[in-house]
Parts: sequence; structure tokens; C-alpha cells
Amino acid sequence: MRDDVSSAAFQSPPPDFVVIDVETACSRASSICQIGIVGFRNGREIFEYETLLDPCDEFNIFNTRIHGIAAHHVVGQPRFGDVHAIVERHLAGRTTVAHSFFDKSALAAACRQHDQRMIETTWLDSVRVAKRAWPDLENHKLGGLARYLGIEHRHHDALSDARAAGWVIVKAIDQTGISLDEWLAPPRKPGPPPTPAEAGPLLGERVAIVGEPRDGPLAHRLAALGAKVMTSVGTSTNVLVVAGGDRFTRATFTSPAYGKAEALRRAGKPIQIVSEQTLLAAIG
Repeated sequence: MRDDVSSAAFQSPPPDFVVIDVETACSRASSICQIGIVGFRNGREIFEYETLLDPCDEFNIFNTRIHGIAAHHVVGQPRFGDVHAIVERHLAGRTTVAHSFFDKSALAAACRQHDQRMIETTWLDSVRVAKRAWPDLENHKLGGLARYLGIEHRHHDALSDARAAGWVIVKAIDQTGISLDEWLAPPRKPGPPPTPAEAGPLLGERVAIVGEPRDGPLAHRLAALGAKVMTSVGTSTNVLVVAGGDRFTRATFTSPAYGKAEALRRAGKPIQIVSEQTLLAAIG
């Protein structure tokens, strides 16, 4: 067991967030055989905790091939019930990050299996954060993110995975300017599209937007020019505007709106797909 946590880890000022990662011995989520936890404050690591666990379950060869942990590695190691209090002190009442919510479900399953109380914490999925911060990446798996962001990382080691996911959050905050509290807030539901002006160079155009909400700045600008902003791409849409500059990104090409617009074009519907910059330049 590695526990680089001094008593200060449980005192003020607390971490801004903690990150947890677990490895499991088999397909049962409760079969945790390693836990890693890292605390972050002001964009830096302030503590770490790691331990192997006896999962009280079988080791599947598939899992062992992934993380390298086998039954002989956990002989004499604590069981989940033995470290539940430590894990709870780190997580309870705090913001807890996990890269996907597998770790959340595994923790809950282990609490049930070992007859321990559930740990009450506020969860944040670093996959969701990464998808918004770097939408053009081909995927948002932790290994690929670590390479892209220059994070030192040993995949499928619980402590290293937790540390890497924590740095994804730190770098996403730097990249986007979105604070931790804002990442935790539920996504804002867009309001209705703005009412089109009665005159303007886009009068009569039925426009859908990809890359911004239907009530965002671009929508208001287009409506002020006479366009009717649609809630989604449909058969009556004649323009799809890609928000943000003059370049289509991977996020553009993989968006449902773009896919539907292309399908309509293939079916013979006269729908244009243009960038925000191209459209606004064309109308002066």
C-alpha cells in the first residue's frame, strides 16, 4: 500500500477535487483489485493514495492481461472493507473525478458486496469534459488524451490513471476557461430560436446551426439578418451554418446535424452547408 497522505489531506484547505481509478479482477464490477486516488488543488497534486486489494473473487486472464495484476499479487493485501473508511475520507463530500463512470459503478458495487455504506460524493466524468474541451480528437480514451496533452502515464495502473485523469481536468480548465463549478453544473438547455427580422439579406432562409446552440450569438446575428433559425435540420432547412471560423472540424463532420444535412443533399434536397465566416462574407 502506498499512502503519501499526511493528516493535512483531511484538513483545510481541502482539495478542489479528487480523482479515483480502480482495476478489477474479473467482469464483476465489485472485484476491485487496485485503487488509486489523487487530490488536486490550484492545478497541482497535493496527495496520492494507492493500494492493491484482495477482491475476494476470481482473476480472469483477460483482466490480468490488461493491468498485470494476478491472484499471487494480492495475497495478504487488504480487502475493500478494510480500506473503505480511507476511501470514504478522501471522497465523501468532495468532487470526485473518474474517466467514465465505470469507477463510480465499481465503487458502488464493492460497497454492496462488502456490506459497506455508500460513499456520498459529487461525480464528474472527465470523458465528458475532454469531449467538450477537445472535440476534434478522434477519441477521448485516457491513453490518447495523455499522449496528446503530454501527460506522463502508465495505462491501467490505477494511481497513474487517476493522476492522468486529474491532469485532463486541470488542462481542460486552462484550455476552455470553464471553471470546475461550471463543469459540474448541468448542461444548459437551449431556449427557443430568436424571432427573425422582418427584412434583411437572409429573409426567407431557413437556417440550422451546428457548433452553437439555437439561441446563441450566431443565431441572434442570423435572425437579425432575416433568417429563420430552425431547432434542427429538417426537410425545409435550406442552409446549415457551421459556427466558428472557416474550417470544418472532426466535430462538425461527426455531428448529427451535418450527417442529416448530407443525407438530405444526397436525396436531392437543395441544402447548402457553409461556414459562418463564408456566409457572413458573402452577404457583406
